[in-house]
Amino acid sequence: MTDEPKRGKSLREGFSTGSCAAAAAKAATLALLTGTPRAQVEIGLHNGRRVTFAVNQCQLEGGRGRASIIKDAGDDPDCTHGAEIFAEVSLCEAAGIEIDGGEGVARITKPGLGIEIGKASITRVPLRMITESVSEALALGGNGGGAWVLIVVPRGEEMAKKTMNARLGIIGGISILGTSGIVRPYSTAAYKVSIVQAIDVAVAMGLDEVVITTGGKSEEYAMRVFSLKEEAFVEMGDWVGFTLTYLVKKGVRKVNVAGMIGKLSKVADGEFYTHASKSAVNLENLAAIAASCGADPETVEAIRRGNTAREVQEIVLAKGVAGFFDKVAGKVAQNCRAYGKGAFHVECVLMDADGLILGRALA
Repeated sequence: MTDEPKRGKSLREGFSTGSCAAAAAKAATLALLTGTPRAQVEIGLHNGRRVTFAVNQCQLEGGRGRASIIKDAGDDPDCTHGAEIFAEVSLCEAAGIEIDGGEGVARITKPGLGIEIGKASITRVPLRMITESVSEALALGGNGGGAWVLIVVPRGEEMAKKTMNARLGIIGGISILGTSGIVRPYSTAAYKVSIVQAIDVAVAMGLDEVVITTGGKSEEYAMRVFSLKEEAFVEMGDWVGFTLTYLVKKGVRKVNVAGMIGKLSKVADGEFYTHASKSAVNLENLAAIAASCGADPETVEAIRRGNTAREVQEIVLAKGVAGFFDKVAGKVAQNCRAYGKGAFHVECVLMDADGLILGRALA
């Protein structure tokens, strides 16, 4: 890749499986349209940045293009680092781009994952990136029709054994993921350094109110909610307790917590390190919160037997359990303030995957 990820905050960034799939799909489409295999291909990431990927394999086979990208996860300890991600593309007369997963790409078998049961586990942003990349190729080739794209990951099923996919009902391989197209390193030491640096900058600028978020997408949405300087926003990832402790040390007086239900439900349960390998969603706790909000026994039991926090969110919205998300947000705010021994006030904003505020509370 000629546009090497920035070496910000100690470790090298990499690229998501979604970015690699989009690049492979564009390379395969261009090869099919021009009759010439591609050695490299440029795509646009979800954040608007343009990146050039080296194409590992590119062939024309029986009226279809087939290309692959080797995933570079940077310095992130990712089980898909080095995976070869293929896209197979066939042209269609009808406009539109159809995308599916083949060998090594998981399928959804349980609810609560934001993807329809039976569909390939390719999330929204990668689907958009693949569509845009193939559309660019079709436009360059002067083709007015559409395309059918199949994403394939040899050894994907083997890689998935190192994840929690099977327990969540994501079966048969890995997921094609990514919210920005970039993989940021999650080395504990390096990530904590980045948190410290961000807080130090905010304090140095005279800010005594910050927004701590569980990820890049949550931060993007939080910036629409809180009218604060950019330096006030700190991406803490899974290190909630570490971040709160350092905020106490630096004398910050107001802490806003923003995120989605998966990680924030753990904080509501008193967990302050939210990585999936170390803490799980407490469905019993969420069921108890729903019961306290007046949910009927059938709804409470459905939550208790749910698969993910996302599924709980869907159940609560479908059943109209009033006050549920505000109460979850309230528990997050209370727990964070207690963790900081009352050194700061805490406001929690709980959002959905589209940035809609579901719950909000102050402690």
